[in-house]
Amino acid sequence: MWIEILSAIGIVGAVGLAASVRIVRQYERGLVFRFGRVLRAPTEPGIRLLVPGVDRMTKVNMQIVTLPVPGQDGITRDNVTVRVDAVVYFKVVDPVQAIVGVENYRFAMLQVAQASLRRIIGESSLDDLLSNRQRLNEGLELMIDSPALGWGIHIDRVEIKDVALPETMKRAMSRQAEAERERRGRVIAAEGELQASEKLAEAAERMADTPAALQLRLLETVVEVAAEKNSTLVLPFPVELLQFLDSKSTGNRGHGADVPQQARTERDASGRNDGADGELDRTDNRSPERTT
Repeated sequence: MWIEILSAIGIVGAVGLAASVRIVRQYERGLVFRFGRVLRAPTEPGIRLLVPGVDRMTKVNMQIVTLPVPGQDGITRDNVTVRVDAVVYFKVVDPVQAIVGVENYRFAMLQVAQASLRRIIGESSLDDLLSNRQRLNEGLELMIDSPALGWGIHIDRVEIKDVALPETMKRAMSRQAEAERERRGRVIAAEGELQASEKLAEAAERMADTPAALQLRLLETVVEVAAEKNSTLVLPFPVELLQFLDSKSTGNRGHGADVPQQARTERDASGRNDGADGELDRTDNRSPERTT
């Protein structure tokens, strides 16, 4: 009889002891509520004993929490529809305030992050969203950190992950980038042509002082062309020969202009002489008749 009673008492004591033992991990803090009232000092990691039926413990994770913010649709300051998503890194620094001050601090942080992200989209232009990510991240962190301080939460960092653009905007931006690259290519080509013309002008001035340099340059060009595997036939002419042929062609044109003039003069003179002889012949033919 006594053995059964002692056994029952032992079982009840073991169950009560098991119900009162709590294990708090290293990255957690425990809040003990006694008759609904929280004890001000959170329990440290280790084994903690609670009064069965009187105390109730709530564990709070003290690690950095990664909170993804779903993509938010919005219109930028320059009237472009975009979809932006982000991620928030935060941790609890005051377990009592995080549990007592707000009903569900994770859900509250998510709602604040979404509202702040939509506000950032409306206040920024498309160029800012694409290029000034660091400044937008800092502004978004300040917006989220303001209410989070009252909840015992510290914002570690906020990052904008992706900015989704409409297909029409992507095509317009690609055309703009292509036109910009083409413009740069043309400007670079024009600058190259300008520098090449300046160098060619300097080379022409130097070759004018030394005519043999032009012949050497011609021979170098012949060597370069001959090195290629092609069927091009190159006939190099000395520069002096080209100048000689040019001068001869100019002289022939001058003499050719004088010859027709001389021919016309001789032809006119011969015509006049022929006319005078004909008149003399006719006079001689008529003179015997008058004598008769």
